[in-house]
Amino acid sequence: MAKYDKADLERRMKGAVEALRHDLGGLRTGRANTTLLEPVTVNVYGSQMPLNQVATISAPEPRMLTVQVWDKTNIGPVEKAIRSAGLGLNPINDGNTLRLPIPDLTEDRRKELAKLAHTYAEKARVAIRNVRRDGIDNLKTDESKKEISEDDRKRGETEVQKLTDEQIKAVDDVASSKEQEIMGR
Repeated sequence: MAKYDKADLERRMKGAVEALRHDLGGLRTGRANTTLLEPVTVNVYGSQMPLNQVATISAPEPRMLTVQVWDKTNIGPVEKAIRSAGLGLNPINDGNTLRLPIPDLTEDRRKELAKLAHTYAEKARVAIRNVRRDGIDNLKTDESKKEISEDDRKRGETEVQKLTDEQIKAVDDVASSKEQEIMGR
């Protein structure tokens, strides 16, 4: 079963980088971003639903989000869900739309968010290293089953390491740009 598959390793490593991009997209930087509201769920129609399934979220201005609730009877529950989501946002209800001004970030909050971005990046690096370990284990298994030669195993390990280095660099680049964005540089 343990057959070395470079394409699979690459797909899994790139998946870790994409997961990091998604996680970082939810971090607030003082700029309006619709991904900020992705974790919000609303209690409507007797069940918990993601906010984007009951409303349209947009960012008409750099420091403002708007939430257009499709069914006007749900505007109260949506407003309550956003307030209680712990995002530090205070919706302004004009009857049809919720406007969410994005407040300025304090220096302490910026540092907290930068630390969180760093934590997310480290999680992605660990995931990539785990994929590398799987790849190298597969190569060793293939060699022990006499399916590949020692030279092929060493060549494969070099390939896996090169792939790992590329993906770790991608993680570092994504995290560093997000930290600079958070710190307002």
